[in-house]
Amino acid sequence: MPDPLAVVVAGPAGSGKSTLGRALARTLRAPLVDLDSVTTALLDALPLDALGGHWLTSPHAGLIRDGRYAALRATAADALSTAGRVVVVAPFTAELSGGEEWRALVAALAPAEPHVVLVDGDPAVLASRRSARGAPRDTHRPDTAPVAPRVPAITVDAELSTAQQLARVLPALGVRRPVDPGAGIFAREFDAVLFDLDGTLVDSTASVVKSWRRFAEHFDVSLEALHANHGQPARTLISLLLPAERHTDALAHVTDLEVTDAAGLAPVRGAAAFFTSVPAERRAIVTSGSVPIASARLAAAGLPVPEVFVTVDDVARGKPDPEPFLLAAERLGVDPGRCLVVEDAPAGIAAARAAGCAVLALTGTTAEEELTADLVVDGLDAVRLEVAASGALRLLPA
Repeated sequence: MPDPLAVVVAGPAGSGKSTLGRALARTLRAPLVDLDSVTTALLDALPLDALGGHWLTSPHAGLIRDGRYAALRATAADALSTAGRVVVVAPFTAELSGGEEWRALVAALAPAEPHVVLVDGDPAVLASRRSARGAPRDTHRPDTAPVAPRVPAITVDAELSTAQQLARVLPALGVRRPVDPGAGIFAREFDAVLFDLDGTLVDSTASVVKSWRRFAEHFDVSLEALHANHGQPARTLISLLLPAERHTDALAHVTDLEVTDAAGLAPVRGAAAFFTSVPAERRAIVTSGSVPIASARLAAAGLPVPEVFVTVDDVARGKPDPEPFLLAAERLGVDPGRCLVVEDAPAGIAAARAAGCAVLALTGTTAEEELTADLVVDGLDAVRLEVAASGALRLLPA
């Protein structure tokens, strides 16, 4: 039998933890045990005078919480003992502090070692979601401070879509996308590797979404139009959304938002080791971002700036036009047809294809069916590079 698996999905109200928990349960084929499903209907059915007010603000709120979580632990323990795996969803505010409540949860889920997934995000966004869903209990919910977990946790941003969140959580749980060792790309040789930046080397997807959401709110433009054009230069997006007289101010505004939000960004899974495994004179970064944004994100992720660094400021036509990749190959002194491009977005893949390059695509930003690459992986730790006897670079399964 496989080892028992317990995934604990935590987060404040409005973070989307229940949605992610349900998606994880489906993917892992595990029973879902949600605190609201286990206890809320019963509590809502009790008369207010029996509790001294709504159960969230009752004088007995502490005892009610103890009872709710006791019921949750017992239900989760039953599910785990019968199915061998379980996904448990609740705020788990006290549990994340690592004290007595955490020890009680660990004991209930034994012998599985719980994997904690924390979903969190901008408090203003979470408040807006709670207001939009109109759940009666949210009108009684007290304000709570953001949780800084004291137990190991996989943290995902509430700004990401459920699919984007899954793409980060599943590999962390050891559930990996299989790599076909017979893929044709493994038989090819390359002279250089050209890397996209956002979503490829730096996990900036949530930061990009957050910055452009704030941009959209400030300039009153459509978020749907922004999402449909991921991977294109900011100046291109702005030209599609705003009149010409506002372009300069809009570009400065979004640049400031993205540079400010770059602090704390991390590398994509496996990106640091893969990037530094390429000889310095044979690698380049090709990004649709500007120098200030790209430099801030590289610095935050602790990645070195390569000698060949093509940004939107270097080209007349950005992705999906092939010009950025052709320019990078030219600066490296190599044939584009002997370049491997690492990308995460359809616009970048289209640009690489048009330049004659082979393409390795990463999940995490775009739906897999849109990644028409030579190989698709869920992290750069799924592959590795070696220098062949000929001196060329070869891609291999990890």
